[in-house]
This record gives sequence, structure tokens and C-alpha cells, in this order.
Amino acid sequence: MKSLITYLLIGCAALGGYAAGTPLEPESAPSLTDEQIDSIMRVFNLDEIVITGTRTPKALKDTPVTTRLLTEQDLRMADATNIQDMLQQELPGVEFSYAMNQQVNMNLAGFSGQSVLILLDGERLAGETMENVDFSRLNMNGVKRIEIIRGAASALYGSNAAGGVINIISKEADKPFSLDLNARAADHNEWRAGGSLGLKGKRVSNTLDVNFNRMSTYHVCLDTKDECDYRTVYGFRSWNFQDRLIYKPIDALKLTARAGYYFKERLYNPETPDRYRSFSAGLRGEWAITPDDKLELSYSFDQYDKSDYVKEYGLDVKDYSNVQNSVRTLYSHSFAGGDMLTVGADFMRDYLDTYQFGPGETHHQYTADAFAQYDWNINRHWEVIAAGRWDYFSDGGDNYGTTKVSARYRLDALSLRGGYAGGFRAPTLKEKYMMYNMADIFDIHGNPDLKSEKSHNFNISAEYNWKNFYFTLGGNYNFVDDRITTSSIYYTELGEPYVNYINIKSMRVFGIDATVRARWLCGISGQVSYNYTHEESVGGTINQYCPARPHAINTRWSYTHAWHRNYETEFVVSGRFLSRVSYQSMHMYAPFEPYTVTNPAYTLWKVQLSQLIMERVRLTVAVDNIFNYAPGVYSYNAPVTLGANLMIGLSLSI
Repeated sequence: MKSLITYLLIGCAALGGYAAGTPLEPESAPSLTDEQIDSIMRVFNLDEIVITGTRTPKALKDTPVTTRLLTEQDLRMADATNIQDMLQQELPGVEFSYAMNQQVNMNLAGFSGQSVLILLDGERLAGETMENVDFSRLNMNGVKRIEIIRGAASALYGSNAAGGVINIISKEADKPFSLDLNARAADHNEWRAGGSLGLKGKRVSNTLDVNFNRMSTYHVCLDTKDECDYRTVYGFRSWNFQDRLIYKPIDALKLTARAGYYFKERLYNPETPDRYRSFSAGLRGEWAITPDDKLELSYSFDQYDKSDYVKEYGLDVKDYSNVQNSVRTLYSHSFAGGDMLTVGADFMRDYLDTYQFGPGETHHQYTADAFAQYDWNINRHWEVIAAGRWDYFSDGGDNYGTTKVSARYRLDALSLRGGYAGGFRAPTLKEKYMMYNMADIFDIHGNPDLKSEKSHNFNISAEYNWKNFYFTLGGNYNFVDDRITTSSIYYTELGEPYVNYINIKSMRVFGIDATVRARWLCGISGQVSYNYTHEESVGGTINQYCPARPHAINTRWSYTHAWHRNYETEFVVSGRFLSRVSYQSMHMYAPFEPYTVTNPAYTLWKVQLSQLIMERVRLTVAVDNIFNYAPGVYSYNAPVTLGANLMIGLSLSI
């Protein structure tokens, strides 16, 4: 393998295969030409339009807010089923692990799931478990791209965006008729099947995405003497339907209607399996009033329910429902010279009925906000964005203001970015009013007096292109005050143990990100990404199931070759490494003494070969975990793999 890669690289060099396809000027030349810069931007997707960092369309190369973009090509190479699979393969510093009852918990470079806002086409998602959204709702079928902002983004997105924003953007029909079908089989009787149907007329287009997933229950600890935090990975089946209808009565007006349904049954108990459902709908109007003035109005509905299905009696007993209704308006005006003013406001009603409240209790609250942002294009080298936002929460009358300032400096193939962003996270209704018995071990109490978390994020980054290569290096420092977490074990007057939600004084998170990407004309491309995260708490302990691992590396290399106009192959090797991590936990049973947990380092590698036939049929064979890694101890941070996993997939595009 080493020799083959060496010969391929030598061949690329002999061809003079610069990534952009345009030879660069000699090193003594004072600068690059506009043609060379544009070519570089195309090959590394820097001319792609993104919206998350500024809420208005802007080329990736121009946005002052550092944005990680996962394209359709990245999605295809990862062959991921849902957002969890995708992020783990592509983003160093992100890790998903099991929490209580095998619910999935996320850590993104020191910030857990409740501090990272996940959006679907710019809209929030209802429902959570262990403060994380249901990641299996977010499958990759019908996704065009994923935009990721690390660091506080509350000045544009409000609460829950203190650690970052992940925005999943869906495809729109771009041909009169298109049909994409796909299926994949893997170990543990895992099946994935999906399809997308697109129809496009002169004024109307529609896209329907359907996805089905299934996996059987399997055991990771067969010997009762094995040391395991869990012994069984529970099987499931799920369906996901998404439909988007777009109507353009005139060129200046775009109307979008969407509807979705999600269902999942998890075999935690075969006689009373868990069921999860979501119903979503929305309307959006985008009006270009003039070439310089644009107005957007939208309404969004999302309901997420949980229930227990009692097979013996055919009863579906609902014990959780979160309903969110929200409206939003967004207006932008472009000035001469490229400056832009954006203002907007949101209003949402949040309703929660859960088994974790007291008997018969439900709670709701209204939230309202207003924000403004000014984009100042000083000259062809400098751009500065400043934003401010005010949020109000009816439950307790809390209100909070956040600000953001970001700047970009670009000179030829070098871009420098830096800025400050304020963030906050308001306590959820569950964190305020929870009253739940944890399997007769201890109670968990809410705290109506919780304060909102407040954070300050400072970041700086540099991007540079040199011949075939593209380099990025960035650092960030976060101060989080009044961090919301759970306490150690307390005891009531009757001696009964309990924990409750509290604010601790502060948390500090420091991170470094570095990425190198390369492409050659002969079809070889590769990237290596590294993340370092250091977190510490002051005035208390952060209780989370998935603490950040200090070091993480993700890499992916691919070789694509068209042997014939009707036959192409693509070979992909990808891997990730996560360093070991130690943290304080406590025994689940009395006397609840603290102890140190160390989760070992591990690495997982995947190889994938796909064959594209007649530009319509793609056959994919992959082996995940090619080195047959299996954890010595199945702890909450350990991957659930038992060893190598063979996956075979087939897709058809018409």
C-alpha cells in the first residue's frame, strides 16, 4: 500500500498537478492573479454559499465567521446514516457516548449537547433526552450540506448556541425529474434504505425524502464477569419522511412549505418497547422587495413525543411531549459598496409535559428576541461584522443581551479571522421543575432559581493556500460563568439521597484546531484535522457523561479514477484517533463515593470502495474498524463495536 501511494504521488508531481489546475506563479512573484485565486477557491469549495454564520448568504471565503462546511462529496465519502455518524467521521473533537439508559450524549470540544444548537434548515428541534436532541431524527438522506460554527453564536441564535451551531441544509429539486434510491446492509442485521423524489416545473418544485433504518439487538459483554457499564446494545427500527414544496409565483418571491414525520421503536424492553415520534411543519416566504432589500417571514411547528408500547394490550402510553411553535421575521438591506444591515425577531411558545415532572404537572413559557447585525466591507482586504441581540423568557422574567464582533483580513491566498462572541444558555423547563426518581437510587430535583449561563468566546484563525495544499489553524478561549450542572449527592431530612441542578462559578475551555487539505489532478485528495481541548471548572465539578478528550485526529484519503466514460471507481481510507481521558465520577449506589474513571485512547479506521456505473448506479463495499478493535471495557465513552463490520450498499440515480 505504501509503495502504491508513493508512485501515485510521484505521478501527480510529474504532471505538475496543482490543486487548482492552474500553475502558480514562481515564488518570487508578488501576488497571485485573480484567475488563480478563483481556481483555488473552487477546488477547496471556498466559493460555496453559506448562511449560518451571518444568517444571510455569503461565500465561504468571504464570511468573517469561521465556518466548517461539509459538502455533498463529504457526505458521499462518509456514507453516514445520521448526523452522529457524519460528525464523528469528519469533525475532530466531537464524540458521542452513551448516557443513562443508553441515550446518546454529545461533546463538541468541551461543550455538551445542551450548549450546541442543532438546526434543520435553520429551524430548532423540539424534544431532548439527557439534554441532547434525538440525533437519529437527522438522517443524511436528502442533505445538501452541513454548516458548522464553533464557539458562541447567541448574538444571532439565542439560547443553546454558546458552544456552537450545526445547521443541516436540505436539497432542493433542480431537475424536471430526479429519483435517487439507496440501500445498505451491515453487521447486526442493520439495514438502511432510502429514496428521494424530485420534481421541478417552471414555478413549482417538490422534494420528498423517505428513509428506513433497522438494527437487531446485540450483546457486547457475554461473560457476566466482564467489567461493563452496559452489556446490551438495543435494536431499533425507524422511519423518516420529509417533504418540501417550493412555489415561485414571481421571480422575486419564494414560498416554501414543509412537513415531516419521524417514528422510532427501540427494543429496550421487548414487551414494552420505547417509541419516539416527531411531527414537524413550516411555512416560509422570501421576498426580494428590491435588488437591495429582502424580507423573510416564517412559521415553524415541531412536536416530539415519547411513549411506551404495551404489546400485551396494544396500548401506546405517551409520557413525554414537547411542542414548539415559533415565528420569525428577517430583513436585510444592502448598501453601496457591499455593506449590509440585517435585523430580525423571533417569538416562540415552548410547552413541555414529561414523566420527569410531578404528577399532573406541565409547564410552558414564551420567548421573544430581537437582533441586528451590520456587515461593513471596508475594502477588498478588510470586512467587519458586529451584531447584538436581546432575549426575553416569560418563565421567571429572565432577559439577557449578547454581542458579537468578527473581522476578516484577506490578502491573496491568506485569510485571517478573529473576533469576540457572547453566549448564554437559559435553564430549560426540565432543569427548573424536574422531580424524578432515578430507578429508586436517588431523586433528581429541578431548581426554579437557576441563573442563565453566560459565556465569552475569543477566537482567531488563519487560512492559507500553497500549491496543492490548503492550511487552516485556529484557536479559541471560552469563559463560561454560572454553568448549569447537577450537584453531588445530598440528603433530605429523612436521609433520602438526591441531586439537584445548580450553577457553578465558572468553566474555562481552551481549544486549538488545525487542518491540512490537498488535491492533485490525478484524482488523489486527502485531509488531516487535529483538535486539542482543555477544560476546567472553578467552584464545582462539571458532571457530564462525555468529557472532552484532550487530543483528537481525523483523516481521510481518497483516490478517484474514471477508467471509462461509463465506469469510475473511488477508494477512500478514513480514520480517527481519540486520546485517553480521565475524570471524576461517583458510584451509583450508596455511599456514592467519588472515584476516578480513565477511558483509554482508541483509533478506528474504515476503507471503502465504490464503483460508479453509467453515472447512475453506485455499488459500495466498505469495512469499518478494519483493525478489528474492541474495547477492553465497555464504558460510556467506549465505541460499541465488537470488531470489523462489513457494509454493502447500492444506490440508483435517475
